[in-house]
Amino acid sequence: MIELPEAKVIARQINEALKGKRIERVVAAHTPHKFAWYFEDPKDYQRLLSGKHIDGSISFGGLVEISAEDCRILLGDGVRIKYHEKGERLPVKHQLMITFDDGSSMTCSVQMYGGMWCFRVGENHNPYYKVAKEKPSPYSEEFNEDYFLSMMEESIKGLSLKAFLATQQRIPGLGNGVLQDILWNAKLHPKRKMNTLEEEDLARLFKSIKLTLREMSEKGGRDTEKDFYGINGGYKTVMSSKNEGLSCPACGNTISKEAYMGGSIYYCSQCQPLKK
Repeated sequence: MIELPEAKVIARQINEALKGKRIERVVAAHTPHKFAWYFEDPKDYQRLLSGKHIDGSISFGGLVEISAEDCRILLGDGVRIKYHEKGERLPVKHQLMITFDDGSSMTCSVQMYGGMWCFRVGENHNPYYKVAKEKPSPYSEEFNEDYFLSMMEESIKGLSLKAFLATQQRIPGLGNGVLQDILWNAKLHPKRKMNTLEEEDLARLFKSIKLTLREMSEKGGRDTEKDFYGINGGYKTVMSSKNEGLSCPACGNTISKEAYMGGSIYYCSQCQPLKK
């Protein structure tokens, strides 16, 4: 799943690979998928985008937005985005394929769920999109310690750290994937309640959010995810499905996996004790 670091990396790679190219052909909803979402009728995407030039790409939260003159191509966190050189064999199944004037292509395929929204500027009023654009990114200077502490409202005190970090778009793009290493670096258990955190715990958590996400993006995303060229990221995850049952690199204790809140959490019970 695309989260903050992968979105940042893919947006940068799209700028490198696609900027200035003209869109020749668009095929949307080629392979039916129950949880593939589009903006209005995907059959209109060819008419909307054909002939438009790619101006650039940016990311916010777990979203990647591509500018094509007066239009936008917005790709959500469950979409696998892949670049193909001219002549490269294209996947048979896809939910969106865009071919450019030099013969190269971009394909998007949905895993569990994902959105591929193409629209004119100003037309998309989706609240998820709006919040992701408006809230400060952990990569920005606006996301500072004062801002982070301002999020500690009365309503969140009974939440677990996982619920606080990865739900309600409190921090758009920070999901269950990246929070595992953020919490390991902060030495905090995913199930620990917010109302048990001391001032020093919050300081470690804030620092870990900033530093862990920065390292993930600088190294090309996580090794559990692929970039625009189909290559796994260079950041070696510590707490992920790749390392379940292995030894914690900090203390040698076995890494645990547990089902929690509709997903899995990974943690070291020695480095991240569950304090109540």
